[in-house]
Amino acid sequence: MTTSIVEAESILAIDLGSVHTRALLFDVVEGQYRFIGSGSAASTTNAPFRDIGEGFHQAVLDLQEKLGRTLVENGVLILPSREDNAGIDKLVVTYTAGPELRIVTAGLLADVSLQSVQRLATTVCGQIAESISLGDHRRPEAQIDAILRAEPNLIILGGGTEQGASRSVFKLAELLMMVCRVLPQERRPHILYAGNQALARRIQDVLSKWTIVHVAPNLRPGIDSEDLSPAQETLASLVTGFRNSQIGGMQSLTSQCSAAPLPVSHAMGRMVKFLSQSYDPTKGVLGIDIGSKGVIVAVGKAGKLSLKVSPYGMGSSANRLAETSLIDEVNRWMAVFTPPETIRDYLWQKTLYPGSIPYTAEALAIEQAMARVILRLGMSQTWSSYPDLGESFEPILASGSILSQAPTAGQALLMLLDGLQPVGVSTVILDKYNLLPALGIAAEVNSLLPVQTLESSAFLNLGTVICPISPARYGAPILRIRLEYEKGNETRMEIQQGSLTSLPLKNGQSARLHLEPLRRTLIDPAGQRGINSFKITGGLCGAVIDARGRPIPLPGDAARRRDILKKWKQTLGN
Repeated sequence: MTTSIVEAESILAIDLGSVHTRALLFDVVEGQYRFIGSGSAASTTNAPFRDIGEGFHQAVLDLQEKLGRTLVENGVLILPSREDNAGIDKLVVTYTAGPELRIVTAGLLADVSLQSVQRLATTVCGQIAESISLGDHRRPEAQIDAILRAEPNLIILGGGTEQGASRSVFKLAELLMMVCRVLPQERRPHILYAGNQALARRIQDVLSKWTIVHVAPNLRPGIDSEDLSPAQETLASLVTGFRNSQIGGMQSLTSQCSAAPLPVSHAMGRMVKFLSQSYDPTKGVLGIDIGSKGVIVAVGKAGKLSLKVSPYGMGSSANRLAETSLIDEVNRWMAVFTPPETIRDYLWQKTLYPGSIPYTAEALAIEQAMARVILRLGMSQTWSSYPDLGESFEPILASGSILSQAPTAGQALLMLLDGLQPVGVSTVILDKYNLLPALGIAAEVNSLLPVQTLESSAFLNLGTVICPISPARYGAPILRIRLEYEKGNETRMEIQQGSLTSLPLKNGQSARLHLEPLRRTLIDPAGQRGINSFKITGGLCGAVIDARGRPIPLPGDAARRRDILKKWKQTLGN
């Protein structure tokens, strides 16, 4: 399918991060939409500027210089484009910048409606500071005090199936009304109601006398059914409203956009959900983004999205890893001896200076160990919220500076394998330029652009990974493999339990892989049973068989553990 040049519209996507502002340009090349290039600059959200305008301007200028294409004239973005091809036609924005939201969740039953409310709350970058439900044994005045201490920006209230519970839901609403009444007007939180719609008008009438109330469709239309998607749209709009008032220059930038700005998590989730409709519904598509503030985990299965933002990041929230147990976990992934005090100091330095880059081998090792722990925490919290997701995904799409700026592709892949610990057969894709959220927001103004960009070479294939599960003891043979190349020659290997093996397959080279499982080994628990022969194409790291077991067992002895970590790193080319 092609697009004529007459119909073509260039789109500039701006990503407002807490550390960097990025400008991504998409346009038509030879009848197809393509990713043209990117520019970046330091974020100016914080002091001394406290206005995104300068960071936006510098990122666009950087893009303009790289492309040799005029985008800005007299300090102003050219919008729409001119006949001489200067400027752009449409502007879209995603963001993670802005202060962390403090959220209070409220629902009827802790394991039903409150759980749904918490799932909704964790689709954006924020902190659940307090939760209340009918099962809360605290006295009403104690609950009010707890909410006041939490100092929320937002309260999300859910509960009651359609035409279901009403009295109990309204009782919670009255409690929230008391909270708003005792607070000065400028400190009153917004309230998002996503419960029984029969009560929506009544609750809005009561609470809107004291604060701003937003109404979204019921999260739990039935006791056994949950649908977060409509409420996510309302939440995204609400958060954008917060950012317009919190971030200098955001309102002005929003006024130029062709679609309302979206949180990066929601824009990325939109694309993962779209992709999941084209892949194996039993496995699901996994999207991962390791940012400064947190890690986004998005899993799509047959068009259904499970989205989670975990508050552990590589920059401004690195101090959350400074707990003793998490420092020990970071230390377990260090291939060189590093005192815990050194790790703790580095975590606090990273929190204070999130834009700093590792300038020594030790600093790089700490950051890569941090990434492994953060990925593991993100996946664990996602499985806790969505226990039916499974551990097998196809494909896995990953982004984040720690991955895209890794010295080698092998180091990026190894961080992902160690942190995510996938099961079965997966293709690991590196979103080097963090395009997925940009495509998610661009889809609102041009549905063809994301499809054609995904079909291009804008994403980097790190390789196919095969992660079998076996009950065999360490060192026992669990797989016999035969790699049959297109020219007719072949390679045979035997895979042992506990090993990490790089297959002799070059980037872009295709071959047919034949697998013979031994000792009750499962190649892909979520895949089609008995299908042990399939075609693979090598990525930047070729193809990898990860037979280390799940979870990956690390030796208790520190010296032996560091030796095996070095060995794994060498396997994937350092």
